[in-house]
Amino acid sequence: MKNKRQVIPFRRKRSGKTNYKKRIAYLTSGLPRLVIRRSLKSMTAQIVVYEPQGDKVLVAATSQELKKLGWTGAGSNIPASYLVGFLVGKKAIKAKVQKAIVDLGLYQPVKGSKIFGVLKGAVDAGLEVPHEASVVPSADRIQGKHIAAHRKTATEKNFADVLAKMKGI
Repeated sequence: MKNKRQVIPFRRKRSGKTNYKKRIAYLTSGLPRLVIRRSLKSMTAQIVVYEPQGDKVLVAATSQELKKLGWTGAGSNIPASYLVGFLVGKKAIKAKVQKAIVDLGLYQPVKGSKIFGVLKGAVDAGLEVPHEASVVPSADRIQGKHIAAHRKTATEKNFADVLAKMKGI
């Protein structure tokens, strides 16, 4: 077996950052992508379109922006993720984006998780995103009732105040 040709995968595939089969499926749909990413302390949502020179971010929202709107809770819980989704949905509607598909990246989809909280927020803001209703978190979890029982300050009240401010955007 002399001179056997070895195919080396792309760098992003080797490092485990990109699943190219999923990416090509997203791109051939022709719709903008609702890209949802999470870290330990924050959530990020972006509306991204493909361009030959590279992907272009049309609008973005992070949980750090919620602090400017009066959010006092953590940036990585389900109510914060819903608000991030709602904010990016409002920005997308203003940017004349009506439809999108969800790009979860390499995250494993878990029913009722923070990632689907962002999706629910974007849908409630008016963005059309195909999804199954059973995967989004319940209304009690979105409003923070499961957290408010453990905190002295009312997460539910803060959630309602921030959501009211965003509806005016």
